[in-house]
Amino acid sequence: MFTSTPTSSPGKILIVDDDDDIRNIYKDYLTANGFKVELATNGQEGLSKILQGGYDLILLDIMMPKIDGLGILRRLKEKPLNQNVYNGPIVVLSALRQDEVYNEALRLGAKGYIVKSDITPKDLLDKVVELLKKP
Repeated sequence: MFTSTPTSSPGKILIVDDDDDIRNIYKDYLTANGFKVELATNGQEGLSKILQGGYDLILLDIMMPKIDGLGILRRLKEKPLNQNVYNGPIVVLSALRQDEVYNEALRLGAKGYIVKSDITPKDLLDKVVELLKKP
């Protein structure tokens, strides 16, 4: 099913991360704060969901099996989504701050970069709310 407009408030978020603990902590915290959250356990599953659309925000891990986060961003840059498919911004999640990866992610269209070890669930919530307020 395709959607051409954003979902209703407060937002629908896709978390693409192969780490069960990270996915579940973020999902539980965001869901408890009113967000609808869907999960993808690897890059291939994440790309499939992204291509279907309907997300107000996508949190995308860099290092994953099948397709890594930069691979997904490259695919989306090379072959943009159909204009009838809506997705909000993509924010990259990484275990480490790596300037090369950060710069490449931004070049490929990511709207932000979060280092997992530097952020608490509350910080993530604040960042998500901030990103969803931007036009």
